[in-house]
Amino acid sequence: MTDHDIYGTRSHTADELACLASSSLGLVFTEHDSSYRGIYHRADGPDCRIEIQPNPIPGDDDEDDLYAPEHPTARVLMLTTTSEPNVTLRSRLLAIEGLTHLKHESW
Repeated sequence: MTDHDIYGTRSHTADELACLASSSLGLVFTEHDSSYRGIYHRADGPDCRIEIQPNPIPGDDDEDDLYAPEHPTARVLMLTTTSEPNVTLRSRLLAIEGLTHLKHESW
């Protein structure tokens, strides 16, 4: 099984959230550039992958689209992937001021 969670914030930029999450989790985030997602940050931990990106992503018509249109007020998203539910990770992320849990899926 794989667990996917989406967190969002209106109060931090992607760079700021990467710094806060790095301090909270002890992970190193690296910046990546994608033609689909734009600039995003990624960290791989022993049991998780975390990606931080803007919700507005480059669109086909030179206008931004929302990666998560169901959460239009979230300026920045944090996507986590774990092999099983990770309560410790969730509680550490929710301790970051301004970060809200938006969605959970298990496959």
